[in-house]
Amino acid sequence: MSEAQPTWLNQAAYDRLLAELEQLITVARHDIAKRIQEAREEGDLKENGGYHAAKDEQGKIEARIARLEEILATSVVGDAPATHGVVEQGTVVTLTLNGSENKFLLGSAEIGEGTDITVYSPDSPIGKAILGAKIGDELSYLAPNGRQIAVKILAVEHFNG
Repeated sequence: MSEAQPTWLNQAAYDRLLAELEQLITVARHDIAKRIQEAREEGDLKENGGYHAAKDEQGKIEARIARLEEILATSVVGDAPATHGVVEQGTVVTLTLNGSENKFLLGSAEIGEGTDITVYSPDSPIGKAILGAKIGDELSYLAPNGRQIAVKILAVEHFNG
C-alpha cells in the first residue's frame, strides 16, 4: 500500500486547523469529561442515555483531534504551487469526466473551507488518477462503483483561496 501524499495547506487553513485543535483539546475535552462524569453520577449506566450520548460525542471529539494532529504534523504550509500545466495538490483542475466538464480544487478539504469550490483529495480515486497529469492528457480510472471513468485534463490553475 502506498503512503498518502503530505497535505498541502495555505497559512490561513493551517492557522484555522491549529485553532480548532487547541479549542478541542483545551475546551471540548474538558466539557465532555464533565458531562460524562455528571451522567455517571446519575446511576445505572446501562440505561443512561445521557451517558451514552456523551461517550459517543467524546469518541467524535477524539477522532477529530487525532485527524487534526495528523494533518498538521504531515502538512506542507505555504502558497499554492505555481501552475506548470501539471496537476498537483493545491491546483484548481478543469477536466471532463465521461464527457461532462467539472472544476475542482485538488487538496485537503480543509483548504477549501470558506470557499464555494468543490475539493477532492489527492488520495481519492480521481485524485490518484490525475496527480501528475498534464493539460491535454486523456486517461481513465476505476471508480469505487467499479465503472471505468474517462478523464481529459482541460486546465490547471493556481488556487487563490
